[in-house]
Amino acid sequence: MSSLPTAPTRIRRALLSVSDKTGLSELARALVSLGIEILSTGGTARLLRESGLAVTDVASVTGFPELLDGRVKTLHPFIHAGLLARRGQDDATLAQHGIEPIDLLIVNLYPFEATIARPDCSWATAVEQIDIGGPAMLRAAAKNHADVTVVVDPADYPELMAALTEGGTSLGQRRRLAVKAFAHTARYDGIVAGWLGATLAAEGGQSAALTVPGVVGYGAAEPLRYGENPHQAAVLLAASPRVPGTVAGGECLAGKALSYNNLLDADAAWDALRPFTEPACVIVKHANPCGVALGSDGLAAYRAAHATDPLSAFGGVIAFNRPLTAELLQAILEQQFAEVILAPEVAEAALSLATRKPDLRILTCGPHQARSTPEVNWRSISGGLLLQQADLGDEPVEPGVTRVVTRRQPDAAEWADLRFAWRVCRAVKSNAIVYAAGLCTLGIGAGQSSRVDATRLAALKASERGPGLAGAVMASDAFLPFRDGLDAAAAAGIRAVIQPGGSVRDPEVIAAADEHDIAMVFTGQRHFRH
Repeated sequence: MSSLPTAPTRIRRALLSVSDKTGLSELARALVSLGIEILSTGGTARLLRESGLAVTDVASVTGFPELLDGRVKTLHPFIHAGLLARRGQDDATLAQHGIEPIDLLIVNLYPFEATIARPDCSWATAVEQIDIGGPAMLRAAAKNHADVTVVVDPADYPELMAALTEGGTSLGQRRRLAVKAFAHTARYDGIVAGWLGATLAAEGGQSAALTVPGVVGYGAAEPLRYGENPHQAAVLLAASPRVPGTVAGGECLAGKALSYNNLLDADAAWDALRPFTEPACVIVKHANPCGVALGSDGLAAYRAAHATDPLSAFGGVIAFNRPLTAELLQAILEQQFAEVILAPEVAEAALSLATRKPDLRILTCGPHQARSTPEVNWRSISGGLLLQQADLGDEPVEPGVTRVVTRRQPDAAEWADLRFAWRVCRAVKSNAIVYAAGLCTLGIGAGQSSRVDATRLAALKASERGPGLAGAVMASDAFLPFRDGLDAAAAAGIRAVIQPGGSVRDPEVIAAADEHDIAMVFTGQRHFRH
């Protein structure tokens, strides 16, 4: 076995074959200026020639043309032996077969994720975007990182060029790039497996097998101020590369460092916003929404959400799905103290205002992103981990689609409020009850051992707000096991209820709703949140 090199490794020959061509021409021009021979394939080779650069086709190295409409290009011993050969150990074998080593591999894979995200993507189109030769080369080069440099991310080109200008890449650089390459291929395989599983499930009417796409690679652990309590140490492991539209992938623009609890509350608030396309505000305290509202803009939504429970909102986390403006931030500062404010983007004037409040963190996450594969939730238990597909709560709540089980049908305004309350209820800890009217929460009962207690707590919160519950709607994250919860809601003035249904006592609860002239709909899907 050859010893690991300590001096920088000089690069004489590079193979470039990328789907993401960001910065490619500039990089290749710099490589040529250093006397490095470039091998390439397909569209990459064409782009480089159009840039006036000399390129050696892989086909001229292997002696074979691209086969099977391009499915086979680089799967050849002259390529893989060139990547896998151990310098100083396999030189004679290379010479015997006329194979030249490849010192640098720059590859990123077919855009499978972007392809399957297109609404018109067919099965055949998706399958053709499953890369075979790319992952094989990346794994070969990454395995042989003692001698070969592998790059998958255009963001690493400047560091690469700086190293080559100084004489070559170090072992530490090659190891780090090899880790990134293995994470790149593992994430890619996870996305493919998730798509295939979801496709099979859709065709067979079964639940998809749980896969773990996009979570195999993490960046360095980022120390947090502390854990849930000051005596507990904590770190953040963010996915690498960072996932846009997420809290872990966001950027803290102002204020103190984020703590463990800040991040948990911020994630709960950001997740609660996900279903809403209208301007929305979510205020979270201890991982539970204490106020949610839609409005004509972020300011209107904030004022309505804050009015739900001003006492609980104090010291909470506030999230918006619209930009944070100076006017909006000023209104918040006049109303309450907040630990964290999240928004997809932040105006410069708002950021300037925030710097006057050193205890206020401003976190920008970018807009929520549609995901092409099932998201996965991780939870730790003593001695192990629990994994599950994320609950997106995206089932429709619409007249003619959602089942009405009572004599009275909801009117148009009640349908809108039922849809809103159901989306909010998904984000509330079980047992969960949400009262709402006018696309705003009036009272939230969260985390109670008894559903009737959750009903009463939500009513208590609504009574503190002032207007009461006459004409409001109620959402329950799971079925009502007895009519007592329905009776309590009716006594408070509730006019429509949304719940999953499925209890053996459903007929009793439906009869109670009819007695009170309450409209009730069953979704057939519960939203426990533990």
